[in-house]
Amino acid sequence: MKNSAWAALAAFLWMAMPAGGDPGDERILLARDAARSGDRNRLALNAPATGHVLDPYPEYWALSNQIVRPSVDFDPARIHDFLERNAGSWLAEKLRGEWLRSLGKRGEWGSFMAEFPYQEQADQELRCYHLQARLQNADPAVLVELRPLWFTLVDTPESCVPLLQALAREALVTPDDMWMRIRRLMEVKRLSGARAVASWLPAEQALGPSDLEKASTNPSTWLDRQPVNFAASRQGRELALIALARLSRDDPMGAYMRYARIDERFSAAERAYALGQIAWQGATKLLPEAHAWFKAAGETPMSDEQAAWRVRAALRAGDWRAVKLAVEAMPATLRDLPDWTYWLGRAQQALGNKEAARQAFERLAGHPTFYSILADEELGRSFRLPDKARSISEEEAERVRQTPGVQRAMALFRLDMRTEGTREWNWTLRNRDDRFLLAAAQFAQQLGIYDRAINAADRTRNEHDYSLRYLAPYRERIEPNARSRDLDPAWVYGLMRQESRFVTSARSGVGAQGLMQIMPTTGQWIAGKLGMKGYNVGWLRDPDTNVMFGTTYMRMVLEGLDNHPVLASAAYNAGPGRAKRWKDVKPLEGAIYAETIPFGETRDYVKKVMANAVVYSTLLEGRSPSLKSRLGTIAASNGAAGGDMGSPAPGAGLE
Repeated sequence: MKNSAWAALAAFLWMAMPAGGDPGDERILLARDAARSGDRNRLALNAPATGHVLDPYPEYWALSNQIVRPSVDFDPARIHDFLERNAGSWLAEKLRGEWLRSLGKRGEWGSFMAEFPYQEQADQELRCYHLQARLQNADPAVLVELRPLWFTLVDTPESCVPLLQALAREALVTPDDMWMRIRRLMEVKRLSGARAVASWLPAEQALGPSDLEKASTNPSTWLDRQPVNFAASRQGRELALIALARLSRDDPMGAYMRYARIDERFSAAERAYALGQIAWQGATKLLPEAHAWFKAAGETPMSDEQAAWRVRAALRAGDWRAVKLAVEAMPATLRDLPDWTYWLGRAQQALGNKEAARQAFERLAGHPTFYSILADEELGRSFRLPDKARSISEEEAERVRQTPGVQRAMALFRLDMRTEGTREWNWTLRNRDDRFLLAAAQFAQQLGIYDRAINAADRTRNEHDYSLRYLAPYRERIEPNARSRDLDPAWVYGLMRQESRFVTSARSGVGAQGLMQIMPTTGQWIAGKLGMKGYNVGWLRDPDTNVMFGTTYMRMVLEGLDNHPVLASAAYNAGPGRAKRWKDVKPLEGAIYAETIPFGETRDYVKKVMANAVVYSTLLEGRSPSLKSRLGTIAASNGAAGGDMGSPAPGAGLE
């Protein structure tokens, strides 16, 4: 059968088989509902296999339920039997992880060690249980391997706590290391973890049970009430530093003013730490003073997030020498990220180091990402689509169709179990070659599962099909709406790809809905602006209305924000008021504006939308516009506080 004929047949069969169309679908749904409600009897009734492609799911739900709440007659051999029969599947990986957690909590280390090597993707909790098991077996290398966790682990699963405690007990970390960890945990609001570490301090440096909470709950009052001799003890100085760091999150200038009154009571290293904290928080609020504060902080150790904001503060200040020094001071794993490789190249270029700049740009070039496209342009090259991969053969298409994980994913999507379907799909595609990925992308496209088509095509390494990576469905809806509102269709597609991956039923965690991820309140606001009566949230589930509302909103924010697509993209994600407040008192290069957006989600969103627009323009119009030109220059703020322009943000983008 030719591919085109298969596509037509597959689409017909897909549309003709709604949830419940397969005789076994109802049993799967009944089993899922029983598992959710904890009804073991009803789950057991629906668990026996009937030849349905999703037969492993009811059995998995039954076993998972018993792992969490084991009964007297529970037989672990049933778990091993399931794992053997479903070896290599997503459900086997998931069930094994749950079983390992249960074994770790009960301290059954022999069984844990026997099963752990088969877990392909162990999370931090399981890795810590594995280290615990080795520690119980008197493995002498464990504590040495464990020590780096002390300095890097922030979110601390319960399984990791005994290991950190062992480091303290064996004196493999010093009191200085303990205070450093307490500081880092308090910086990211992990009070319970900080308390645990504080309990391991030597007696002469011990804290009271509520000292950390008092210093961080109302830091300005706490600092103002400190006695003159507070700095006589290590505890007093550390609590003051924690209070300054906490206050700087809400009021960096207030923190700096209080620091300036007591700075002489700290050591040089403590002063540098305090200034680094104030600078970090000041930079996230785009305070111009942050750059000078970072300079005053010198070489104080910084978290990755701090180090990134040190570069951003220098970018806002236009200090290219400071940009270069700040990037070069980063740890290698951070410094080598595309963001900082690009900005180091720009700094080298600004400082006249042309060959160093060229080398940095060459390391990035040749990809459809924000900094790669910009790097190509710095090298005098415009974005080009790679050669399109050869067509998928019928044999390659059949290999995908007959893959059990793909079949399970498709059945789950048919039953509107999107979360489970996505996990099956992603797991099945791991470590696949380019030809399998392209065939899978084509298969998902044929069935209208556009987000998984993009997901598969995005993974290819050597052979690419950008018409699958950057799908453009619903053209009969999208392009007329874009053109009637004088919007660039490539920008609309770029934004929509980031918002929903073209899933009409997409719903974000905060309630945004549809192709353009419109929040219910935003939909009501747009309907009012358009004079549409009788609005209800169900309108957002209609693709035509959703696209009309989304493009209307894009036009409104574009007009309210200097007709600048960077500002409008930021506004679509975070709201027009914020996009306006993030301007500078001087004109700002668009790429610097994007890089210094305070919200990480919005910063990533704007970069992806703008890079997407370049690729879509190349695909749809056969031309490669300059990304740097699209980013342009962000006009100086007029000094106003930045109102919300009467409109909320539609919603957050999806991955």
